[in-house]
Amino acid sequence: MRACVTSLSRSATRAEAGFVLVAVLWILAALATLASIYSSYTVNTAAASRVADDRVQAEASIRAGVEMAVFRQLALPEKARPARGGFDMRVGRTGVAVRFRSEAARIDLNAAPADLLAGLFAAVGVNPMRAETFAERVVGWRTKAQTGADAKDGATAQTGTDANLAGADSKDDKAAKEDKLYSEQHMPYPPRHAPFDNALELSLLPGVSLAVVERVLPFVTVFSGRPEVDVSSADPTVLSAFPEMTPQILGAVLNARVTDPDDGRALLALLGPAKARATTDRSKAFRASISVDFDNGRRVHAEVVFRLKDQGDKEQADKDKGSKDKGDKDESDKDKSDEPYELLYWRDDFDGPMQSA
Repeated sequence: MRACVTSLSRSATRAEAGFVLVAVLWILAALATLASIYSSYTVNTAAASRVADDRVQAEASIRAGVEMAVFRQLALPEKARPARGGFDMRVGRTGVAVRFRSEAARIDLNAAPADLLAGLFAAVGVNPMRAETFAERVVGWRTKAQTGADAKDGATAQTGTDANLAGADSKDDKAAKEDKLYSEQHMPYPPRHAPFDNALELSLLPGVSLAVVERVLPFVTVFSGRPEVDVSSADPTVLSAFPEMTPQILGAVLNARVTDPDDGRALLALLGPAKARATTDRSKAFRASISVDFDNGRRVHAEVVFRLKDQGDKEQADKDKGSKDKGDKDESDKDKSDEPYELLYWRDDFDGPMQSA
């Protein structure tokens, strides 16, 4: 009897020991899982912190590149400033490569005449007939529709000038036709009848495919404000868009730019009949392509458009600011007016795939 009780006691003890062992194993497994989760969280947090740190460094390097480009331009007399250039520099743990070009080297969507726009579409491979249609869509998008008040004001200001009134009626007619076109093509919006805010708005024009927009974007802008193109720095594709341009004229201009790029008068003479859309006047707006190379191998690319502010521009800004009510002034406006340049556009790889404005 005593042997039987002893045997039962030993069995109970073994069962309890087995249960404790299983519980300990489950606890160890849970701790291992928690440790794994914490380790993963720590690694991800460190990676995220590094990305944020890289962005701060990249933005500082990009701004340093822009400011160096501004310094190099403003250090020279306005007529001696190059329309294009580049340089390399070191900022912190990054190498910065800057290449800049006058924004007047591009065709301005808000100022260029229809024949220049049609020439550009044709230059990137669009059928000449469709190129003219696309140019009409660009002009139609930016053409302001006259309201009743506008027409009345125009008539009052131009009393007795039948040609001007007829021109206003024609402009209003074109706007109405453009509205009708968008309606007939079942577009979910009408034409803006205002200047392009961004070159990407080309994709909103009926009939203009995304493939065509991508081919055109490197050669257009909304920041130049000029109907002409700077022939001394324009891309060959832009030059080939000039009306009456020929391969012979284009080749002669490109050769002359290599041998004597500062002789603007000679370049205009070489253009002959194609010079109607050309200029050699210096622009204050520039587009900088900036590449930031980190020591860890990462690369960030940015595109920045900036406008120079000479002493005369700053004095005029201060004068305009002084004419405001005292209560409207603040420190942020003062800081902005003191900058030797203003940023018009900034996009980098952190914003997504790079596309021109």
